[in-house]
Amino acid sequence: MEPSFLAKEEFRQYHEKLQKKLDHKRYEHTLGVAYTAACMAMAHGESVEKAYLAGLLHDNAKCLSEEKKKVLCKKYELIPSAAEAANHDLLHAKLGAYQARDKYGVQDAEIISAIMWHTTGRPDMTTLEKIIYIADFIEPGRKKYYRMDEVRRHAFTDLDMAMYLILENTIMYLEQKGAVIDEITKETFAFYKSCIKDTF
Repeated sequence: MEPSFLAKEEFRQYHEKLQKKLDHKRYEHTLGVAYTAACMAMAHGESVEKAYLAGLLHDNAKCLSEEKKKVLCKKYELIPSAAEAANHDLLHAKLGAYQARDKYGVQDAEIISAIMWHTTGRPDMTTLEKIIYIADFIEPGRKKYYRMDEVRRHAFTDLDMAMYLILENTIMYLEQKGAVIDEITKETFAFYKSCIKDTF
C-alpha cells in the first residue's frame, strides 16, 4: 500500500510531468531514489515528503539535450566548472535545481539545495542533502559497486560514513578513467574523511 502522501494531487502531477521529460530507465531510477530517500528520512528523523519530492525531482534535467543545457546555462548565468565543462552531463544537478523552482514550482530551499548538490556533494551538507546524495547511489536499481552493501547499511545509521565511502569510490573511479574531478567533490571527500577519522 502506498504512503498516504502519494495520493495528493501535486505528487501525481510531478509524476506525470517527469514521465514526459525522462526516458524510461531514468524514470525508474528516479522512483528508486525517491522511495529510498523517503525510507532514509524515516530513519533519520527528516521530512518524508521533502525527501520523497527531492528524490523525485533530483534528475529532472538529466535528459535535456546539450543545446537546451547551453540555453539554460545562459538563462541562469551559470558558469560551468572545469569538470562540468569537460562533462556537460554534470550540469544536470544545478540546472535541475533551477528547473525544480521554475518548472515544477518548488519553493522549499532545502529541497532545491538537495537537488543542487546531489552530484558533486559539498562540505558540511545538511541531512536532507546527504540523504539525496546517498539515495542516488544506493537505490535498488543501481548496479552494485565496491562496498555497496556496506554503504547501504551505513545509509540508515551513519550518513557521514556513507558519504565518505561513496566519495572514496567515486574519486577512485574517476581517477582510473582519467576524468576531470570537480574541485568541490575533492573538498567534500576531504571533509567527510575528517568527519569519520576517529572511527578507524
